[in-house]
Amino acid sequence: MDKKKTLQDIFDEEDEFGLLDIKPKVSAVRNDDERLIASFAELNEFYEKHQREPHPNHGSERSLYARLRGIRENPSKIEQLRAYDRLGLLPEVTTKPAASLDDIFAEDEFGLLDEDTQGLFELKNVRPLERERAEAEFVARRKSCKDFDKYEPRFKEVQRDLASGKRKLVDFKQNNLREGVYYVHNGILFLLEKINISQKEHYKPDGKRIREDGRTRCIFENGTESNMLKRSVEKILYANGQVVTENEDGVAATFAAIAEEDLQTGFIYVLKSKSTNSAIRQIANLYKIGFSKTEVEERIKNAKEEPTFLMADVQVITYFSCYNLNPQKLEQLLHNFFGKSCLEIDIFDKKGVRHTPREWFIAPLNSIVQAIDLIQSGEIMKYRYDAFNQQIVTL
Repeated sequence: MDKKKTLQDIFDEEDEFGLLDIKPKVSAVRNDDERLIASFAELNEFYEKHQREPHPNHGSERSLYARLRGIRENPSKIEQLRAYDRLGLLPEVTTKPAASLDDIFAEDEFGLLDEDTQGLFELKNVRPLERERAEAEFVARRKSCKDFDKYEPRFKEVQRDLASGKRKLVDFKQNNLREGVYYVHNGILFLLEKINISQKEHYKPDGKRIREDGRTRCIFENGTESNMLKRSVEKILYANGQVVTENEDGVAATFAAIAEEDLQTGFIYVLKSKSTNSAIRQIANLYKIGFSKTEVEERIKNAKEEPTFLMADVQVITYFSCYNLNPQKLEQLLHNFFGKSCLEIDIFDKKGVRHTPREWFIAPLNSIVQAIDLIQSGEIMKYRYDAFNQQIVTL
């Protein structure tokens, strides 16, 4: 063999059967980007044909609805498909720079940082202030809602009300987060069922402001739930969210769903007694349902001096702002509804005068909140309160 031959000469002269003449195959399989664009094209075609988005309750449309929802929940997909969104199906993605490690964790609404965290904050040789920042609480992840069957009918009702115009979507305003209100984030409807405040707003000795916060329970229309931090929920709604107003046929409206022209007429509150009287302390599920024209904290500041509060301090469990109605009527409806569970007790004031408070009821908190919801929806007449079993039942 001629050692001076180049490798190319060998290929050209000695591969007489073309064994080395290999051409790359062109794959007929779409890559991920092409599949995403093609799937979004189907959504555009559906909208052009029907002049509406796919509906989750229509069997043939359910998969398209889930696909659109999945895209709307993924900011990277939204940006990737932005050039193909000729019908405006995709929401705007608002991003804000994180000012601190706390903000990074707070913005992690889907719990992406909530994995393999053991030892993450076992820091050494770190100054106390930096350690405090690093030990920020993790945000929650979504998980399957095991009791979603009891929420699903309400979600369908809210969707019907939105379609018929009985409810509307209004912009979310900062500090307007309220329990029992429905919200929409990135096209997904969810119920803020509960807020458990674990951190009151206060100031540190160095003057730093610590805002009120705590875990929530949010139920989503897709059958999942989350216990995101209250401030995290506020942030995502402020960036890209809306409030679902109350049914126009309802009795009360919460602060989050009001308009500027609405008139606030008072508060309905639920309190728990801090009495040291053993006859009172041993009663489970004992709550006061009352009405106040002033702020609740102002109304109860002298509770231990008033027989209506059992001559003891009280704890505010929850309260509801009322607009465009007489809250006393709502209070009376609740008192009548729970009438058979009203506490029978005599209280003596400091002068020895006997009083019989009529605003204390033995009923679980969830039943009280449920009754308020039923009054708002106008369905209260279909139910009654079973005082023996301490639950609301149908008539």
